[in-house]
Amino acid sequence: MKIKKGDKVQVIAGHEKGVIGDVLAVYPAEHKVVVEGVHILKKHMKPSAANPDGGIVSKEAPIDISNVMVYDTKEKVAGRVGYRFEDGKKIRYNKKTKSQKEIKITKK
Repeated sequence: MKIKKGDKVQVIAGHEKGVIGDVLAVYPAEHKVVVEGVHILKKHMKPSAANPDGGIVSKEAPIDISNVMVYDTKEKVAGRVGYRFEDGKKIRYNKKTKSQKEIKITKK
């Protein structure tokens, strides 16, 4: 998976197209991500010890990873992610803007 938790992404498909938010969680087995402020669901909760009043709770639901692209805040454009090696370090970069982010590699 090329999208990681903490990345800033832009939604490129669906009824929330164009929305920009941070990735809160990644589910590689299901091919889904949870993006802050996107795909908000309302869940009716019964009163419990943890939530004595109950009520309606809003939370983000997962969306398919193919519907988001990594967003470059400096250039204000979304692009694909690529990898390259420089000086023994793995570099993750935006293919459209060529801006990069270093990744720490642990050898086993």
